[in-house]
Amino acid sequence: MPALRDESVSLGELFCGAGGLSLGFHDATIDSDLRPVHSWAVDINSDAIKTFQGHFPQCKKALVRDVAANFDWKELTSVNGLAFGFPCNDFSLVGEQKGLGGAYGPLYKRCIKVVQRLQPAWFVAENVGGIRSASSGDALKKILGEFSVGYRLVPHYYRFEEYGIPQRRHRVIIVGIRADLDFKFEVPAPTHLKGQITARQAIEVPPIQADVTNQEKTRQSKAVVARLTALKPGQNAFSEDLPKALRLNIRGATISQIYRRLDPDQPAYTVTGSGGGGTHVYHWKEPRALTNRERARLQTFPDDFVFAGGKESVRRQIGMAVPPRAAKQIFSALFKTFQKVPYDHVDANLASLLNKKQIETSK
Repeated sequence: MPALRDESVSLGELFCGAGGLSLGFHDATIDSDLRPVHSWAVDINSDAIKTFQGHFPQCKKALVRDVAANFDWKELTSVNGLAFGFPCNDFSLVGEQKGLGGAYGPLYKRCIKVVQRLQPAWFVAENVGGIRSASSGDALKKILGEFSVGYRLVPHYYRFEEYGIPQRRHRVIIVGIRADLDFKFEVPAPTHLKGQITARQAIEVPPIQADVTNQEKTRQSKAVVARLTALKPGQNAFSEDLPKALRLNIRGATISQIYRRLDPDQPAYTVTGSGGGGTHVYHWKEPRALTNRERARLQTFPDDFVFAGGKESVRRQIGMAVPPRAAKQIFSALFKTFQKVPYDHVDANLASLLNKKQIETSK
């Protein structure tokens, strides 16, 4: 594949969700003079596919399919690149961390099957930071080993708040370039090591208009209202400042996000797709959970990005997505790599050492 210059670039996606990676891909082409061609996208969630179709009507195929099943792989045509955020449920720190032994852990093999079948010039894979320690550190080693067949990999642990995302969202991104191609991807340099975007800035600047979609407020029980009222910004339900009657005394609980109010002057904590149990993300001033539109702002979706489905389905779509603004920076660096355009990047040796250390110390 020659260097990209003023031509189209085609994309196929597995586990596309609502389209966070997709939006980043399309936004990145604007700065590169490339013409995006969305060849196909697959997800098991019909609401997510409806959301996707509403924003990417140019996608030739948006399929509701169970990637774990033996569907007709011939539906997936050849593309320049692949993108996939393979399911993270078994690798997430918020959960049982079953790793490769869980129902979702082995689904990365479906992505490898498509990579090996289509042999794209490049791929971008995303997963939670917890994948580094899953299965005692062996999961990531195994996944990288299998993805590396025929590809040079650049895995990196991204702290998205350092890239202008108003959220402490830490993810492993693996960029693979086919080994026979003479291109070397470099990890894009952080843009916000200082002056990170806060939750207040994300949600209040500019103010959310009254007529936007997905802005319904969640009804809170009297007990939740009382608990949140007693909490200060940044505190959670295990705070010793809470009256005992409102405190959660759950033995062995370690999840700091439970009924945690945002600190308005810091990036938000991680927005997740899980539901219930005080994990909705809570406003710093009002005693309530954030609306889906407020959560979408923390994920850097624009206000005109409409999510299909009921409120809980929308919440899951938002929480499972890759922040488009982060995806754009990774795709921009990838396109510049193929266009032979210099860009600010992390020192390759330092990035390699950091990732090696992270993998080794995850044991």
